Amino acid sequence: MFAHNGYVAKTASVSPSSRCRYLPTAGSMPIPRASNFAEAVMTHHIFQTDGATLSVTDTDGAAPALVFLHYWGGSSRTWAPVIERLAGTARCIAFDQRGWGESMATDGRYDLQAMAGDVLSVIDRLALRQYVLVGHSMGGKVAQIIAARHPHGLAGLVLVAPAPPTPMKAPPEQRTAMLESYQTRAGVLQALSVLAGSVLPEALQDQVIADTLRGAPGAKLAWTQAGMLEDVNAGLASVTVPVSVVVGERDQVERESTLRETLSAVFPQARFTILKDVGHLSPLEASEDVANVCFDFLNRLLPTNAG
Repeated sequence: MFAHNGYVAKTASVSPSSRCRYLPTAGSMPIPRASNFAEAVMTHHIFQTDGATLSVTDTDGAAPALVFLHYWGGSSRTWAPVIERLAGTARCIAFDQRGWGESMATDGRYDLQAMAGDVLSVIDRLALRQYVLVGHSMGGKVAQIIAARHPHGLAGLVLVAPAPPTPMKAPPEQRTAMLESYQTRAGVLQALSVLAGSVLPEALQDQVIADTLRGAPGAKLAWTQAGMLEDVNAGLASVTVPVSVVVGERDQVERESTLRETLSAVFPQARFTILKDVGHLSPLEASEDVANVCFDFLNRLLPTNAG
C-alpha cells in the first residue's frame, strides 16, 4: 500500500470466487438496444428540493429506471458514456449531486444523508414506481444509505467501485492531501494517476479536471472530513433486493478483496464483477462493460417483473 497525493494506492492479487466474474474491457457482451443514443429522448429538469437545486437529465426507456449517482469530483456527465450505451433500452436518470456540476446546496449541507434525501426527492418528483440505484464510489455509499431506508420501488443496487459502508481508513494528513489535490489542475492530474487504471483520453481527462475544479468548496470538504468516515452499516443487513458490485482489477482506491469482505457481510446476495485492466473510474474507463452489467442486472429482474 502506498500513498500518492493523498490517495491510498493498494496493490494485491485478486482471487475469483463462485460469485465473481471477470470481464475484459472493450465490449465483451454487446447489448441489444431498442434505439441509439441520437434517437433517445432526453429531458433536462431543474428541481428544487428541501435544501438544494438539482440539475437532472432523464432519457426515455423501459422500467425499472436506472438512477445514476456519481463519484466525489464527478457530475452527471460522468455517466454519459454508460447511458449512451443503454439509451432506448432502459430509462436512465442522472443528476449532479449537491455541490457538483450545476447543482447547489441552498441550505449549505453537503453530508451523505442530505444527498440521499435529494435522490429520494428526485425519484418522487419523477414518479418512479420501480428503479435501480447505480452508484459509483461516493455515489455508491449514498445508494447504500438509501437502501437501508427501504424506500418503495427500489428494485436493486448496482454498486460501481463503491465506498464501503464502514469508515475508510484514511489518516487526517491523507484526507487533507486529497482535498488539496482537488484545488488545482495539476493536483487533479496527479490524482488521476491513481484514480484511473490507464491514461484517459484527453477529452475525458479535461472533463474530470473541469468537474473536479467546479465543485463547491463545501462539497469537497464534506467528503474528506466526514463522508468517507461515516459508518452507514445500520439497516443494510435487512436489504434483500439484488445487489451487483463492479470493481476494476486495477482499482487503487477500492480494492476488490476489501469490498468483498465489507459488502458480503451485509449483502450476502451480492454478485461481483471484476473489470480487467480497469481502475477506479470505470464509468469512464470501461463504459461498455459497466453498461453490460446494468443490462444484465435488468434482465435478472425480468422474471420478477413479469406481468
